[in-house]
Amino acid sequence: MKRIPTLAAAAITAGAILSGCASSSSDPYNSGYRGTYASSYDHPPSSGYGTIESIQVVQAENRTSGAGAIVGGVVGALAGNQIGGGVGRTAATVAGGVAGAAIGNNVEANRNANGQQVYQINVRLDNGEYRSITQDSVYDLRVGNRVRIVDGRVYRY
Repeated sequence: MKRIPTLAAAAITAGAILSGCASSSSDPYNSGYRGTYASSYDHPPSSGYGTIESIQVVQAENRTSGAGAIVGGVVGALAGNQIGGGVGRTAATVAGGVAGAAIGNNVEANRNANGQQVYQINVRLDNGEYRSITQDSVYDLRVGNRVRIVDGRVYRY
């Protein structure tokens, strides 16, 4: 009967630890490039006109949903619960949950390692400002094209 409260405590502890690992980024394709270009997320997604300065293919960030960490944490906690007795068992359960969560998160990230390629389009606006827009395709966009930025996407006009 003592196993259920121990497992519940381990699950709650693992959940609390993992909640600190959550990403708050609103940009699913943030490549980390900043340079002299401002990201479309630094400014309101209003429309603007400009010229394409460069187009680069970048690897999208490998994001995890957290499912791997949760499953890994539960499996680790169950495995840790089989070790020792008393206070040692509780410590092994918590340590197993934390280690399992870290391993599960890494496994999920590695499964998604072949991430999506996206395009980073650097645009010099007519007002002299620079913007860096990341989108999943470039269609018929080329360097030197006159473009319009609407709601964080680049279109020819």
